[in-house]
Amino acid sequence: MIEFIEVTKRYSNGTIGLQDATFKVNKGEFVFVVGPSGSGKSTLLKLILHEEAPTEGEVYVNGFSIHDMDRSEIPYLRRGLGVVFQDFRLLPNKTVYDNVSFAMQIVEAQPRDIRRQVPVALALVGLSKKARVYPHQLSGGEQQRVALARAIVNNPSVLIADEPTGNLDPVTSWEIMRLLDDINQRGTTVLVATHEKSIVDDMKKRVLSLDYGHISHDVQKGNYTNED
Repeated sequence: MIEFIEVTKRYSNGTIGLQDATFKVNKGEFVFVVGPSGSGKSTLLKLILHEEAPTEGEVYVNGFSIHDMDRSEIPYLRRGLGVVFQDFRLLPNKTVYDNVSFAMQIVEAQPRDIRRQVPVALALVGLSKKARVYPHQLSGGEQQRVALARAIVNNPSVLIADEPTGNLDPVTSWEIMRLLDDINQRGTTVLVATHEKSIVDDMKKRVLSLDYGHISHDVQKGNYTNED
């Protein structure tokens, strides 16, 4: 699903976001990406999403060659990727249902498919009864659940979560992580960038540790080896 081959990302100001990174994520894996601030986590995710291009090396995502992709192909790449952010990024003037359906409208899904798939996504995250309320009427955990429903409604092959529990209390954080695990068990490949050491250690998934742009550890069912 994802492969980096000797990838380096050097920004225009000389900062190295990633250096000589080589790794592969297979279909159906659940991988934590960890490391201190400035270690390269955000750069790695941006390369997967083609928000940045590698300076050197090769990146493959979902059958696409990121390093030499034509701009016209980018929307097709992103249709296969679901993304969840720390700050939710919900549309405040749209209901829960409309926030989720908007993700399908962007990819020009048929209205009948929207009517069928949005309730399924909301049911999966436990928000069927909140479909007609607005984001400001929800708790932080509920808003993150909406963001999750929006990310999975188009049945992505890969789900990327960037610090999905960063603004949540510990109990709610675990609820979100259990949802991500459930989504993974249904066949979606999941990458989670996080600082939450306890969650990483307890969930016993694969851990990809970054330090100063280098991959310092790649451990199956490992622990968080870097300190923030």
